[in-house]
Amino acid sequence: MEVPNLADIILALDILPPVPIYLKQWVHGESPISTWPVVTGWLVGYLGVIFGIREIMKPYKPLKLNGLFQIHNLFLVTVSALVLVLMLEEILPHWYKHGFFSAICNTTAWTPRMEFYYIVNYYIKYVELIDTVFLVLKKKPLAFLHVFHHAATALLCFTQLEGRTSVSWVVISINLAVHVLMYYYYYATAGGAKIWWKKYLTTFQIVQFVIDLFVVYFATYSYFAATRWDAPSLGTCAGTEGAALFGCGLLTSYLFLFISFYINTYTKKGAKKAKGQHKTLRERINGSANGHVLDALANGKDPSVLDKVN
Repeated sequence: MEVPNLADIILALDILPPVPIYLKQWVHGESPISTWPVVTGWLVGYLGVIFGIREIMKPYKPLKLNGLFQIHNLFLVTVSALVLVLMLEEILPHWYKHGFFSAICNTTAWTPRMEFYYIVNYYIKYVELIDTVFLVLKKKPLAFLHVFHHAATALLCFTQLEGRTSVSWVVISINLAVHVLMYYYYYATAGGAKIWWKKYLTTFQIVQFVIDLFVVYFATYSYFAATRWDAPSLGTCAGTEGAALFGCGLLTSYLFLFISFYINTYTKKGAKKAKGQHKTLRERINGSANGHVLDALANGKDPSVLDKVN
């Protein structure tokens, strides 16, 4: 007896309303936010909103919004985990039967269900833009990495839907796994929890991009080797050239940006903290020695006997 997967169980419950074809399938110009002008408008609007709110908030005190922030993050944890499970149960049997190369490069890996999951993941990226709204309402600093990463990832997902790159599931599934942990971290810390593994979450993000780049570079090479260069390859890879090159370029920039963030946040900060502690200790010692010298002078003693204190 074949065990039904999660998608079959959800469909069997018959609790979902009828979904229009342009929401189940990617239809350029009909699916929401599916053309370049509309996508550009959304992302420019995102930048306008967050920087506009930041200006408006200047004379006001930061808003706490912890309850709403927790609800937002719990929603993203749940949806990210659900889409991750649905994607893996769809692609892993293909990988098992036909091999990894087929799973990332064959057109048959782009199934109707996978396309629907890619669409859901794409729209989640617009929900994630609310992260930045919370930041500006709380009057937190707007880091370039945060703003760029949020906007560019929505654009990346759009280009891969347009280009129908079968390798997309590798990048998306690892990203969803990272987001389950990341949004749980935000949810927990907003409730006052102390989380010790923040540094390792950043490490996981860097490892994510290393894996992403290895796979997408290989898939892109396979495409060009088979179609343009007549070079050794396992065969061509599904997807348009523009989508593949854009993905390679953007993911490469992510890797360097996150490594820079890690160095500035953990390596340099750690060195600066240690230096500050050393300086404080030296000042305490010097302050103690100077105090002894003043006491000695006040009592008519020779302060040279205190040289050994330093």
